[in-house]
Amino acid sequence: ADCRYTCHQECRGLIQLDCRQPGQCQSQLSPDSTLLPPCTQNVTQTVEEEKPKPPTIQEIKQKIEKYNAKVTNCLLMKLNDDGTYTGFIKVHLKLRRPVTVPAGIRPQSIYDALKEVNLADMTDKRTSFYLPLDAIKQLHISSTTTVSEVIQGLLKKFMVVDNPQKFALFKEMRKDGQVLFQKLPLTEYPLYLRLLAGPDTDVLSFVLKENETGEVEWDAFSIPELQNFLMILDKEEKEKIQQVQRKYEKFKQRLQQTLKEARGKPG
Repeated sequence: ADCRYTCHQECRGLIQLDCRQPGQCQSQLSPDSTLLPPCTQNVTQTVEEEKPKPPTIQEIKQKIEKYNAKVTNCLLMKLNDDGTYTGFIKVHLKLRRPVTVPAGIRPQSIYDALKEVNLADMTDKRTSFYLPLDAIKQLHISSTTTVSEVIQGLLKKFMVVDNPQKFALFKEMRKDGQVLFQKLPLTEYPLYLRLLAGPDTDVLSFVLKENETGEVEWDAFSIPELQNFLMILDKEEKEKIQQVQRKYEKFKQRLQQTLKEARGKPG
């Protein structure tokens, strides 16, 4: 009676109201009178019809032909007989934290890649270092390759042994002079997004960054990594303190100079 809350018959058992005046609803309005008719089958069908339908093979073929017509290099997409397709995506690495890699391991050779040799398993020694900021890695993937598999593939190429959950793949878009980032779900297909956007990376590009959303899973980090984070935070804190001190020191000097100049002036 107070908040005018209504719900469906199926939802009644899930509702928990925190009334401001207990007892008022029961006295003025019976619970049954707040219920709406049950959801009809037509409503459910309408929702299902609003879902986008997966493209047909013919539609995919037309999109690929349109995409390849805009390609200025040899990085074309290829349609397979089963309706899947393959192509290339470029991923910008924008990692601001150090990553963990095996210590004393030589770079991966072509032989290792063909034989799928995991060099990270050859030693238990670990070390941390910063990947070059804005480095670009090109990947040849399939239309069935998910965001989760892209992240794991990138970590494997750089022999990064950190938990993949520490990282996230974003799509970067430019609109009206602004750069917009959107985190991609792990089940998304990057190659399909590339196909829809076209080959122009100014329209759409992929970026690998630290996973900043949600709660940080500290259990995924080792003790040396956590200690390294503390060192970085201490360094950033000292730099921030110095910046604030320099800022107000300059302000103090300007204020003193202004007062000194104003002493010999009337009023």
